[in-house]
Amino acid sequence: MKYHEIVDMVNTDPVIQTLMAEPIPIRLAYLGLDGAPRSVPINHVWNGKAFLFATPNLAYKVRAIEANPRVAFTLDVGAGRPGRETRAKVSALIGPPPAAYDFAPIAIHGRGIATVEMTPGVPQEHLDASRRMIGDDEKWAEWARVRRAETSGMALITIVPTHLVVVDFVTRFPPPADVNVTAFGADQLDAATGRVKAAESV
Repeated sequence: MKYHEIVDMVNTDPVIQTLMAEPIPIRLAYLGLDGAPRSVPINHVWNGKAFLFATPNLAYKVRAIEANPRVAFTLDVGAGRPGRETRAKVSALIGPPPAAYDFAPIAIHGRGIATVEMTPGVPQEHLDASRRMIGDDEKWAEWARVRRAETSGMALITIVPTHLVVVDFVTRFPPPADVNVTAFGADQLDAATGRVKAAESV
């Protein structure tokens, strides 16, 4: 996919939008200075064009990303209560899947190029990302007050996506025809196989 196609998909796809609104971190993968891979959870925001997160200026990942800006990331929710709740939100937008598939995981797998900017104080993106994670506005306001008072500067990291895949076996890769109808509608299915027509598949 081209960059503008990725941006359009992130900004409009109901599955992606629902997943990004959940209080879950992105799992960021990057190459360490020793050549070994790392994976860390980060609180993030999407600004309409890129994923952003902030971290302390002296964090190891800042130096590692400056040295090798190619990163990968996953945003996912699996089985169990969080997964069922996210699935219910998706279903409210595109139609309920059969009960047998309400456990199916939902994930975004991506790659991108990261840039690092040293900023004074606490970037607004960091506050916004934390607000989603904390949930309670009163607790968030107190957390933000303390954070501002104790932080002289942070590194703001922007990830421009170069590759993005949505993994959702209900709305993207479902083999059963009844699930395909739920996700896409009968007019988008191949009558012989029950699968999504090639032109409409991801």
